[in-house]
Amino acid sequence: MAAGPLRFVTFEGGEGAGKSTQIRLLADALRQAGELVELTREPGGTKGAEEIRNLLVEGAAGRWQAESEALLHFAARAEHLAHVIRPALSAGKWVLCDRFADSTLAYQGYGQGLELDWLWTLRRHIVGATEPGLTVILDLPVERGLARAETEQRYERMGVDFHRRLADGFRQLAKTDPTRCRLIDAARDCEAIAGEIAGLIRTRFGVSL
Repeated sequence: MAAGPLRFVTFEGGEGAGKSTQIRLLADALRQAGELVELTREPGGTKGAEEIRNLLVEGAAGRWQAESEALLHFAARAEHLAHVIRPALSAGKWVLCDRFADSTLAYQGYGQGLELDWLWTLRRHIVGATEPGLTVILDLPVERGLARAETEQRYERMGVDFHRRLADGFRQLAKTDPTRCRLIDAARDCEAIAGEIAGLIRTRFGVSL
């Protein structure tokens, strides 16, 4: 892999924050600049990980213990890293991922109250040196995000207080690692957000879009 931060960009944020839109816009811009791009998501990205995703996003809100959820997320992540993310990076591609390990910290840690130290231990063991070179955290008021959410899956049904804890968790993660994480105001129009993200790519990786 090339020196410098990995060309691995993750998109984080609460429900309805606009991650899917922004990740597609960045993928299009990178491809127009002649770059190779692997577009993926979590939980998911491989056949096995997508099967785990179905377990996580379907059913009643209280289907899983928080510990079980976290372990399922990391099981899916281990497969995703081994079979998609690391091979793509080794092949010289950009990897753009809709959610990654910060979501587990935010959802199961800040949102559901699991010990953050335990989650960080799992993260270090599973992710290792394959930490994102940049994490874009889209910050949107909770009520607005839930109103914009395109689906109503388990996490959308967990209640406003949970989603407020989640939003606070993402903001705290941005403060904890300001070199890697960038908190972006997602209440603006999508073109303004995409322009800011393009600027982050230029600053962090030296690639003009």
